[in-house]
Amino acid sequence: QVQLVESGGALVQPGGSLRLSCAASGFISRWFLMSWYRQAPGKERELVATSTRFGSSTNYTDSVKGRFTISRDNAKNTVFLQMNGLKAEDTAVYYCNSKVAGIDYWGQGTQVTVSS
Repeated sequence: QVQLVESGGALVQPGGSLRLSCAASGFISRWFLMSWYRQAPGKERELVATSTRFGSSTNYTDSVKGRFTISRDNAKNTVFLQMNGLKAEDTAVYYCNSKVAGIDYWGQGTQVTVSS
């Protein structure tokens, strides 16, 4: 059974940092595209970052380039999102995603709130 479990969300001040984790089970995540999405209140879910198979390349939405980094720990079957220089507009629920055998899987989400 494929499962994705996010953790690491918190309340943080502007300029602060957080590292989100996505623990995968039921499949070997390094074989698949892994992505982070976010959804702010009243807004559509948006793609934040992707890591291609084996982590060979990464892509980011423009608003987080230079601040966020997606990475993998294959031994732990876990994907991370390191977020630095957080801004109020980064406030959202962050979701981990992977498409396995043609099916989109999502975690339950983790709340990130950036506020002073």
